[in-house]
Amino acid sequence: MELSVVIPTLNGRDHLAGTLDVLADRAPDAEIVVVNGPSADGTTGMVRDRDDIDVLVEVSDRTLNVSRNAGIRAASGDVIAFLRHDLAIEGTWPEAIETGLSDAAVATGPVHETLPAGMTTTEPESREIRGRSITYFNGGNVAFRADVLDELDGFDEYLETGGARDAAHRLAGAGYDVSWQAEMCVQTEYEADGGVSERDHGWKYRALAYRLVKNYGLRPTIVRRIVTHAGADALAAAREVLAGDATPSGWVGTGRDVVVGIATGWSDGLVARARDRTTARNPHGCSKRADRAVAMYDWR
Repeated sequence: MELSVVIPTLNGRDHLAGTLDVLADRAPDAEIVVVNGPSADGTTGMVRDRDDIDVLVEVSDRTLNVSRNAGIRAASGDVIAFLRHDLAIEGTWPEAIETGLSDAAVATGPVHETLPAGMTTTEPESREIRGRSITYFNGGNVAFRADVLDELDGFDEYLETGGARDAAHRLAGAGYDVSWQAEMCVQTEYEADGGVSERDHGWKYRALAYRLVKNYGLRPTIVRRIVTHAGADALAAAREVLAGDATPSGWVGTGRDVVVGIATGWSDGLVARARDRTTARNPHGCSKRADRAVAMYDWR
């Protein structure tokens, strides 16, 4: 197995440095590709000063899927793993990837994050949609066979959020399995501050509607799934208003964002489905542009 590790980063110099230190110790034979940008905290200088990085790609877009695709283009391994810039691998991580990919196209594992309230750990997640078994994965800890990523044409750059979940739908549509490996674990090397940024409900539902309509078309089950998600969020927000933790005007504004997001995602999903009728379902993928990188430093 020739492993390439792609690490997208944005203004995360100190956390990235810790992640790179652990990678150098526990996966010394892996090709390391850092995709940076556009950071303003000295990340470029820090990476260029190290002697354990194979490729540094500078991009101008802040979208995670653009960074992922730029990393795919730069990587040369027959296995490409994606690692979040603030996560450290365990010593069992490289071997677990090889084990997982021995009988599946994709391998993933648990993410342990330290929060003030304690440690949280992701669990395997799967569901059935229109007779298709979907296995989701955390985009910050996942490894693909390179040929499978090529068939999927990477990640969908239309999406500002939900790119990994969209890829899970497309993997299932192409008939590929995702292997869960308990020993393919990663963890934060610091205590997260526990702060939660305000959810962009417009983009959340735009992404949800887009990926469901794009991958499954106009189906009653898809409409029901979107409405169920929106209804659950609306009820939760209404409880916050009744409890005095939110204002009625805020609730109305969020509802408007949700409706607009669903309508936009629905329309754009139909267009995307028409533009790419292959199993890849990716009209905004790796092959669609060549101008992601504004600079590349290749030390291989």
